[in-house]
Amino acid sequence: GRGLDETALGYLAAHHDPAQVLFVDGWTGKGAITRELQASLKRFARSHGAVFGAELAVLADPGHCTALFGTREDYLIPSACLNSTVSGLVSRTVLNRVHTGPGEFHGAKFYANLAGADRSARFVDAVTSWFPAVREAAVREAGQRRAEAPAVTWGGWETAERIAAVYGMPSPGLVKPGVGETTRVLLRRVPWQVLVNPEATADLDHVLLLARQRGVPVVPVPGLEYSCVGLIRPETETGR
Repeated sequence: GRGLDETALGYLAAHHDPAQVLFVDGWTGKGAITRELQASLKRFARSHGAVFGAELAVLADPGHCTALFGTREDYLIPSACLNSTVSGLVSRTVLNRVHTGPGEFHGAKFYANLAGADRSARFVDAVTSWFPAVREAAVREAGQRRAEAPAVTWGGWETAERIAAVYGMPSPGLVKPGVGETTRVLLRRVPWQVLVNPEATADLDHVLLLARQRGVPVVPVPGLEYSCVGLIRPETETGR
């Protein structure tokens, strides 16, 4: 909700062709980050004249809000629950005026205390070990997508708005669709309920365990567009 780091964007524009810069994320939920990216880049183009491509590349796009994705299946990406221990011990951007002055890059938290539990290199090795096996299929599918880009429907945002209306929530921002977002709600927020697609429960052991541990009701919703959806308790925060 606070926009992109304009100092970082200015640095990129000064050292690279903005048209060649690609923004990457792990997954989409309802598409809030995609919208934030697009709005921030429009503002930056107006104020600085540098035009970046606003398409977001993600591993998983269950929200159907980008054409650059690895899959649209709603599956758990390790960084959603393991955070900095599979991300080089870096997690959470910091925009705090006590530590970040005008014209400085946004900060980041480095968890040196977790060095003994760091699995970042192991994670990268596990992923790259599959490259030879999937390369041929990946090149073929990439060619198909270049020929005909997948449709961007923003179905995730529509789902969040519908769920917010059905459950009387003040903002779709309190609705966190997808297994990654639901996991983070249970780990880091004040959860209210977890909606679960009964057909997906075989892959949701960790969500069901966390919900039991925190005393959060699990509500079966047949036909749910995602494997699960986390709802944040409305009175605790406004969401985004």
